[in-house]
This record gives sequence, C-alpha cells and structure tokens, in this order.
Amino acid sequence: MADFPIPAKNTVSAFANMRGHHVALRVADYEVAKSWYVDKLDFRVVHEWPFADEQLAYLAPANDDHFMIELLGGGDPLPIDAPTYTDLGDSLRYAGYHHFCISVADIEATVAELRKRGVAIVTEPFKLDDISRKLAFFADPFGNLIELAEVV
Repeated sequence: MADFPIPAKNTVSAFANMRGHHVALRVADYEVAKSWYVDKLDFRVVHEWPFADEQLAYLAPANDDHFMIELLGGGDPLPIDAPTYTDLGDSLRYAGYHHFCISVADIEATVAELRKRGVAIVTEPFKLDDISRKLAFFADPFGNLIELAEVV
C-alpha cells in the first residue's frame, strides 16, 4: 500500500463501480508477443479469441487474476515510428502512453531473473523516496515500457 495519504473513496460517485481490468497492446507479431510474455514473464494465457482479421488474448501475471494485458495482433497494423528507449529520462520526452507497472516483492531479484531470461533492462533499480518505491524499467520486443515497483 502507499506510504502517502490517499483521499477517501468516493462511494457515491456515478462511477464508483469502475475498476481497472487491462491494458491493451497492439503488436506487429501476435505469436512473438504472446511467447515473449509467457516465456520471459511467466504470464498465463487467460483467453484467446479472433476479431475480424485479428487475434486477441488476455494475459495475466503468474499469480494475479486482477490485472491483464490484452494483446491485439494480426491484421495489417500500420507501422509507427515508436522510439526505442535507452533510459528513463529519454522516454519522458514523449507524450502519450508511457508504461504499465507491475508490483514485485524484491526488485533486485526480479531484475536478476529478467537478465537471466535475456530481457534488457532499460533503467536499473533506483529509489524514489517521494512514493516510497524502488523502480526499474524494461521493454517488450516492441518497445513497450514496463515498470517494476517495490514498496520500500
């Protein structure tokens, strides 16, 4: 949980029933993406389905049923000139989608395991006292940034 004050919940809001569910990633190669998340991060394929000329899947972390990634693959995606980040500072220069975050118990052990699995680390673990977290960043094969966060 956060080490900073969180405002009270607004249970009377017209949107009080909203909950996070997934983040969707449009990928150039569905099978490469699915294999990467399964092999490198031990994500589970929760459900796969076709839509028009595309293939979609919900993937969930090894031990979490409350957060998923939706992969959108197939069809004929338009190429984008997405930057390849080499460090966090460089990535912060671009507007729009930036990353999604996964909480971990031990960031150093997680980064070491990612390295063993051939995953390049974009930003080494560092402590951010303002939010009582240690953070690190890496990217999937398509350049989508993923943040790791450990409460400290």
